Amino acid sequence: MQIELRFFANFREAVGQKTVQREYESGLQAGDVLRQLSEEYTEMDLFEDGELREYLTILRNGTDIAHLDGLETALEDGDELSVFPPVAGG
Repeated sequence: MQIELRFFANFREAVGQKTVQREYESGLQAGDVLRQLSEEYTEMDLFEDGELREYLTILRNGTDIAHLDGLETALEDGDELSVFPPVAGG
C-alpha cells in the first residue's frame, strides 16, 4: 500500500523534504510506520520508553490518531500520515 508522509517544522528539516511517498506492506498500523521513521531519522526522536512522546501530533487523513486507535490506528492504501512536533507559543 502507498502512504503519503507529511512532515512539519524540525521534522521536515530532519527528513529533508515536506512529503514522502512510501510503499508499505498491507496491514500496518500508524505505530509501525512511526517506529520505522524513528529508526531511519533518529533526530526525530518520536518515542520515549516505547511510547509516543507527549505533545506530538500525528494525523491520519486529517484526524488525530489520539481520537482514533492511537498507535494501533490501521492504515490503508492512499492514507496520509502527518507528523507534527510539539507546538508552543503564546
